[in-house]
Amino acid sequence: MCLGIPMLIEKIQDNKAVASFMNVRREIRIDVVPEVKPGDYVMVHAGMAIEILNQEEAQETLEMWKELGDENVFLR
Repeated sequence: MCLGIPMLIEKIQDNKAVASFMNVRREIRIDVVPEVKPGDYVMVHAGMAIEILNQEEAQETLEMWKELGDENVFLR
């Protein structure tokens, strides 16, 4: 089993994007989801967006992460 982090796409350049999770920004790869656009939520694993999430899925997943505690532990 792997853990994915729901991230909000802020900007895109070529096959990379800047995405955020609870006010932490990271550069991620978007090769697997080339149709993604700014404002979309994606599931990220190992620095790669692996799935586009709808708003409801994203919010549910964000709530689960918040229940786990300190979000910065997962982004170090």
